[in-house]
Amino acid sequence: MFPFKVECIQTDNGFEFTNRLSWNAFLKNKKTLFESKLEELRIKHKLIKPHTPKQNGKVERSHRKDQERFYYEKIFYSLEDLRNRAIYWINEYNNFPMRPLKWLSPNEKLEEYNRLQLINNL
Repeated sequence: MFPFKVECIQTDNGFEFTNRLSWNAFLKNKKTLFESKLEELRIKHKLIKPHTPKQNGKVERSHRKDQERFYYEKIFYSLEDLRNRAIYWINEYNNFPMRPLKWLSPNEKLEEYNRLQLINNL
């Protein structure tokens, strides 16, 4: 899916990512499906310190944008309706210029990356 190898993923300590902070001794040492998949793909998993969302600032900002521009004040009539609207939102988001990308959209930044890789491989 990506034109580059993902080497490391950083997440918070949510139970969808890790059981590390579980009070249950059995679960604490059991890998989540997410951790197992990362291991299978040989991708490192970096966990932020508990209760420090600032360490995941880009993700938190992305979640805030999703809340403000997608979820708030919308009513979804079914799971299918949510999925259809999410497709539209993802397309809009990925084509919106962003300051951290020097006012390129994520899609434009990816195209730029691909062009540079093509040039470097010539």
